[in-house]
Amino acid sequence: MGARKHIKAEERKAALKTQYFAKLKGCPSSPRKMRYVVDMIRGMEVNRALGVLRFSKKAASVDVEKLLLSAINNWEQKNDRKAEDGELFITRVFVDEGVTMKRMRPAPQGRGYRIRKRSNHVTLYVDTKNNDK
Repeated sequence: MGARKHIKAEERKAALKTQYFAKLKGCPSSPRKMRYVVDMIRGMEVNRALGVLRFSKKAASVDVEKLLLSAINNWEQKNDRKAEDGELFITRVFVDEGVTMKRMRPAPQGRGYRIRKRSNHVTLYVDTKNNDK
């Protein structure tokens, strides 16, 4: 690795130490369905977002709730203290498309219909309100 790339990699690594996030990779639901759930909680305070996710009827909300709890725990571990009520907010959350498994389904007259089983990756950042940029 060249010197310039090495310096940039070290800067990126140092920046990650000040950010508090959690990632969910390979979640077996379509990105479109997951984005619907993620859009409901974007920018909310974490306790309110947990309430919204807990009472949502969407199946994807269970995965996002678990991810949000993981991000809160990551923040608490890096800061060596418990988060107070109303302190943490969801700063950024986004859904990327994961691997698509391709399958065939038998169809009439000897044909085969294609089935695409989609997956997604969710990244969720939490931080305090005064640390937002």
